[in-house]
Amino acid sequence: MGRFEAADFGTLFLDEIGDIPLELQPKLLRVLQGGEFERLGSTQTRRANVRLVVATNKDLGKLVAQNQFRNDLYYRLNVFPILLPPLRDRRGDIPSLVRHFAGIYAERMNKQIKRIPAEVMEALVDHSWPGNIRELQNFIERSVILADENTLRPPLEGLRQAAGIESLEPITMEEAERVHIRKTLEQTNWVIAGPRGAAVRLGLKRSTVYFRMRKLGISRDVARRQERKNV
Repeated sequence: MGRFEAADFGTLFLDEIGDIPLELQPKLLRVLQGGEFERLGSTQTRRANVRLVVATNKDLGKLVAQNQFRNDLYYRLNVFPILLPPLRDRRGDIPSLVRHFAGIYAERMNKQIKRIPAEVMEALVDHSWPGNIRELQNFIERSVILADENTLRPPLEGLRQAAGIESLEPITMEEAERVHIRKTLEQTNWVIAGPRGAAVRLGLKRSTVYFRMRKLGISRDVARRQERKNV
């Protein structure tokens, strides 16, 4: 019995769908379109009614354009897309994730992590986390392993070295623009309009800043709350 058969009338999650080989994509499309498949080595056609949830960190649209992903499978999967911004663009989530992972690994290792110093949390929030949540999770696991008391004291020097190496790597123009706009927003305390707002500093119209924020996946929630206060 394979995954689809086991998930009949249930939900199946496939991670890193962008890595599925081209020769397997027609078979996946067949299951999605008609719910039909054969077990490995069998000629008997079986059926399954499965809700499929997939995830990827790749741009499937670009893979389609490069003939590395089937166009029909892409549209079949793209029924209800949920775009999740990278961790560096939702830093407000980091403290909750740190506490969550610290609690999980402390329980597994029979340790008591009761305190996370403010300077530690600040350093974790400031890090760009190019590996997103997986990188954060692995780092917190390593930190719990190294903890010998009830206070989490992660190896922050490793983060600083990684940040230094990352800053030397080439980035795309889009990524450079995202970093520049976000830093400007942080410098203006997320105020966009007005003589001291981000729009003036960037030399752009306020509407253009909003447009670039939406396109680049920069959260507007903080900016909206700040502008309501100003009003």
